[in-house]
Amino acid sequence: MISHIDHLVLTVSDIERAVAFYSGAFKMEPITFGAGRRALRFGNQKINLQLLGEEARNRAQVGSGDLCLITSWPLDQVMAQLASQGVEIVEGPVMKSGACGPILNAKG
Repeated sequence: MISHIDHLVLTVSDIERAVAFYSGAFKMEPITFGAGRRALRFGNQKINLQLLGEEARNRAQVGSGDLCLITSWPLDQVMAQLASQGVEIVEGPVMKSGACGPILNAKG
């Protein structure tokens, strides 16, 4: 079902400092997407950066993270599987910016 990780979101206190660190230390490629959001691409994955204090923008709750997984299943089948396990879908399906381009996304 799951083939690989597309992206994860990392909360940082200084976005440009994080960009400088990850691009310098690990040679990740800095990119800008959406409405000026920053990320670091490596291989077929990316790390999206989120400013500390803006977690609510993504409906973050205690114990939550933002991890995007790519699947070989159709999205409606994935959503049905998640629902059968008691996972509430809070957003989607909706088009998002993935590591390698646009992706159809659902957020549980």
